[in-house]
Amino acid sequence: MKYLSTRGNASNLDFEGVTLAGLASDGGLYVPETWPRFSEAEIASMRGLSYIDLAVRVMTPFTKGSLSEAELKELCEAAYGRFSHAAVTPLVQLDSQHWLLELFHGPTLAFKDVALQLLGQLFEKFLSGSDKALTIVGATSGDTGSAAIDAVAGRERVEIFMLHPHNRISDVQRRQMTTVLAPNVHNIAIQGSFDDAQAMVKTMFNDPDVNSVLNVTAVNSINWARLMAQIVYYFAAALKLGAPERKVAFSVPTGNFGDVFAGYVAAQMGLPVERLIVATNVNDILHRALSRGDYSVSGVTPTSAPSMDIQVSSNFERLLFDLEGRDGSTTAARMKWFEQMGKMVLSADMRKRASFFASARADADETAGAMRWAYEQCGQIIDPHTAIGLHGARTANIAADVPVVTLATAHPAKFRDAVEQATGIRPALPGRVGNLFEREERYEVLPGEYAAVRDYILSNAARPALL
Repeated sequence: MKYLSTRGNASNLDFEGVTLAGLASDGGLYVPETWPRFSEAEIASMRGLSYIDLAVRVMTPFTKGSLSEAELKELCEAAYGRFSHAAVTPLVQLDSQHWLLELFHGPTLAFKDVALQLLGQLFEKFLSGSDKALTIVGATSGDTGSAAIDAVAGRERVEIFMLHPHNRISDVQRRQMTTVLAPNVHNIAIQGSFDDAQAMVKTMFNDPDVNSVLNVTAVNSINWARLMAQIVYYFAAALKLGAPERKVAFSVPTGNFGDVFAGYVAAQMGLPVERLIVATNVNDILHRALSRGDYSVSGVTPTSAPSMDIQVSSNFERLLFDLEGRDGSTTAARMKWFEQMGKMVLSADMRKRASFFASARADADETAGAMRWAYEQCGQIIDPHTAIGLHGARTANIAADVPVVTLATAHPAKFRDAVEQATGIRPALPGRVGNLFEREERYEVLPGEYAAVRDYILSNAARPALL
């Protein structure tokens, strides 16, 4: 399998290459040259597989040439052996049509663990026996940071610098990052938004002052390997609900568009997906883009769902690339315009081609209302991000005979204040998290300026890349 850049001006790479590179050298995102596709019979044959065996079956087409099936299975066993539920991503029924796909049984209580536990294993596998060292530079709106840090803390030849928006994430999210005191872990709180942090990370990838010293890579969903791992749980849920003979719809709480794009890839691979519902909070650039063609940046409004307080959705570029016929020069021009002007327009024809997606927006009252409904009517306590997905699911007008699966992206205890305010219940942290609030924290607060962050990383990186 070879991978190409959405902007058409970077070398094609194999799976190992795109995993270690993260972002393409032309600023684009890597995607497979073609989408692999399973027949209906092949999908039916996946029924009854364990999550690990299903993961190997779904991901093998993407890793060919870089990993054998035996090697991939060994990595999956190491990644998912740390999850607290034997099913890894279990389904929970709410009513006759609605289901929750619980993605928070990993070590940091969020869906990011499903991908990042595997990505940590992949980094170690591809670096073993080489003289390379990686410097991971990432931005997090809350959950990616803790999941990435847990996945790579203490690993040889890998160092991580994680940026988060200062005072804009929950106390649990922050402490899951800042209490990891491994020498290869560095946390940076920037005085700005997640979008500011994400822009800095992208700039750093193409900064010669950085790249001449460090071998920089990404763990954000701009890294293809992260998206690939997320495709698996769409197959897992759909198979349990009757696929391939029965279609299934999914509602996805969405900020950076990575999780829902994984569902799009699953559909391209032959999974019978009725609809993908892109569920946003009041930071609704994706809802505006898909419903009205208005992909324009406005200020970020802090909400009870901080992982979705995003205006620039990096992975949307991957969808634009497909919608525009995989023409890298067209996508590059469109993204250059967007980066300069902060806006773009999706034509009626493009929106028609994206009609596979529905979209929904939930304000604070609607988010709280969904949390109350889940608790009072179904006995389920959910976090605000999941509640936004559930609001989208319940308002999407999907035919009654089609199951609708809401992705439960975080454990409710990560957002205790919001859950308690909506339901009167203050969820407790699972025992596996330990004494999180008794541990020492370590992080640096920096101004929201690229030069300050770049200079801090260059001054504190322990290991240069050995190229």
